[in-house]
Amino acid sequence: MRTKSMLIAVFAVTALLPLTACGGGENPAIGGVGGDSVAGGAGTGDGGPNEGTLDNPTKNGGVSGNAPKDGTAFQKLPKAGTMAAAARFVNGFTRCDPISTTRENGGPSEGPGSAEFGTSHSVTEVGYCGRRNVTTIVMIKDPKVFQAAFKADVDAKKGSGNPNSGIVIGQDFAMGSESSDAMSSLLTPQAGLLMLNCHPEFNPPSGYRKEPALVKGCVLTDYYKD
Repeated sequence: MRTKSMLIAVFAVTALLPLTACGGGENPAIGGVGGDSVAGGAGTGDGGPNEGTLDNPTKNGGVSGNAPKDGTAFQKLPKAGTMAAAARFVNGFTRCDPISTTRENGGPSEGPGSAEFGTSHSVTEVGYCGRRNVTTIVMIKDPKVFQAAFKADVDAKKGSGNPNSGIVIGQDFAMGSESSDAMSSLLTPQAGLLMLNCHPEFNPPSGYRKEPALVKGCVLTDYYKD
């Protein structure tokens, strides 16, 4: 089972992948990632500490929380625009500071930094944070293409792997971690992200969300079990 292996070896198709949660319940600012630590990528923005906050997510092009109240589950997900904004958002719930374009302990053998998780998945930029438990963030150009490619990867495994796992997504970014605690921290109501699960045997307990994704055969859920 490739539980902690795609998206660093963390966007595991069959089983995605404790960083310390830092203030998810206190609605802190999305800060701590300076512009100098982030390579430019998808979208625009100053890359500085005022690009967006959890209190004012759209400030200076930061993470967008202005989703339509009557929109779909996907339309209500946060949208980052830049790697800096996405990293600050993640850092508001689990430590992700600083963000880097290279993984300190070497590049992943598979995942968004490899051929398998690259342009065919509409991934435009990859960022890494953490040392012992690495968290990976990717920026996504076309979310439907990304979800379709992710489902194709799951289908290729023919039902193997963890049915209760997937990848944590926003509208234009996704994250995975070698820490299951880090993954779970982004699925809380305060964070507002959801997990893309395309496993045919996924069947969460009652009370958990199971919303339609952008591609048939996948759902968006707040249930995750490593």
